[in-house]
Amino acid sequence: MTLRLPAPDGTLRTHEPRAEPFAPTTRTAGSAPLTSRTVFSAAHVVADPFADVTPDSPAAVDWDATLAFRRHLWSHGLGVAEAMDTAQRGMGLDWAGAAELIRRSAAEARAVGGRIACGVGTDQLTAKDTAVTTADVRAAYEEQLTLVEESGAQAVLMASRALAAAATGPEDYQEVYGHLLRQSAEPVILHWLGPMFDPALDGYWGSSDLDAATEVFLEVIAAHPDKVDGIKVSLLDAGREIELRRRLPQGVRCYTGDDFHYPELIAGDAKGFSHALLGIFDPLGPLAAEAVRLLDTGDTSGFRRLLDPTVPLSRHLFQAPTRYYKTGVVFLAWLAGHQSHFTMVGGLQSARSLPHLARVYELADALGLFPDPALAEARMRTLLTLHGVPQ
Repeated sequence: MTLRLPAPDGTLRTHEPRAEPFAPTTRTAGSAPLTSRTVFSAAHVVADPFADVTPDSPAAVDWDATLAFRRHLWSHGLGVAEAMDTAQRGMGLDWAGAAELIRRSAAEARAVGGRIACGVGTDQLTAKDTAVTTADVRAAYEEQLTLVEESGAQAVLMASRALAAAATGPEDYQEVYGHLLRQSAEPVILHWLGPMFDPALDGYWGSSDLDAATEVFLEVIAAHPDKVDGIKVSLLDAGREIELRRRLPQGVRCYTGDDFHYPELIAGDAKGFSHALLGIFDPLGPLAAEAVRLLDTGDTSGFRRLLDPTVPLSRHLFQAPTRYYKTGVVFLAWLAGHQSHFTMVGGLQSARSLPHLARVYELADALGLFPDPALAEARMRTLLTLHGVPQ
C-alpha cells in the first residue's frame, strides 16, 4: 500500500511506508545510563482531547499520557527537561499548568530513578501586567526556583520575556541572575533561547549584538562558576556555540540546544564537545540514545552514521517560524502511538500546514521512528482523508 502525500505546490506524490522500525543494536540498549554525554530530551505535554476548552483557556492536560511519555524517555536512559519550550511553556501552558507539570514529573522521576531538570521562568507575569520592574522579575524567578528545588529537580533558569522587556541594559541581567545564582541551593543550567524560538527575547543579555550579549553572558557565569552546572544554548549557530563552550570556566558544561547542528556539536572535536538538551530528542528518543551509546564506546563514526540522517527531519520540524516546531513533535508522538490523538493545548495543532506535516511523516518513516509502522500509516491515512486528500 502507498500513500498519496500533498506537496506545497498542490501536487501529490506517492510514498511507500517502511515495513520495519528502527531497532537498537548495542548490547547496552535500554535504560542503562549514558556515560560519555549528559543528555536531556525536552518533552512535550499531551492535551486532554475531551476537555471543553478554547485556545485562550488554561491548558487541559492528559496527565496519564504525559507522564507515560516521560517514562518512555527515561526507559532509554535519557534525562527529561521538563516544563520548557517544548512543553509549550508560554505557548499554551501557563505557570499554573507548568507548576503542576513540574510537581507530577519530579515525583515520577523519583519513583523510577529518572534524571530531570525543570524550567524556572517568570511566566506568572503576563502581557497584561504593566510597568513590570526587574524586582518583579526577580521575585517571579524566586517563586519558581523554590518550587523546582523543593520538588527535587535540577533548575534550568530560562530566558524571561518579562526581563527582556524590563531591563534597561546589561547590568539588569547581571543583577537579576547574580541574585538567583547566589541563592540557588544547587548548580543550575542557564538557558539562552534565541529570538528565532521566541521573538520577545530579542536583545537578551542587554544587546541585539550577539558578540556583546555573549560577553555579558560569560561575565554572569564567571562571577558564579560554582553555581552553574552548564549552559543551554539555542541560537542555531554552531560556530558561535563552539566558540562559547571553549570560553566556559572549567567544569561548566555546554548543553547544545541547536536542533540544526547537534550531531557535530555532541561529537565534538579535539578541544571539547557539547552535551545535549534538545527538543528534537523528544521524537528521536530511542535512536538518539542508541547513537550516544555508540559514542560511549568511542565509536564516533558510528554515532554520526546513526544521527546525521536525522538532521533533515529536525531542520524541517524547526523551520521558520521555529517556535511552531512543537506541532510536528506532537504529530510524531501521535503517529508513533504515544498518544491517542493529534490535539494540542492552545489549539496549536493548527500551526503547521498539511504539506508540512506530510513531509514530517515521510522523513520520520524513512528513519524508522515509528514502533508500529502500520499504525503510523493508518493514522496518516486518516489525517489525509479528513483533509480531502484522495487515497
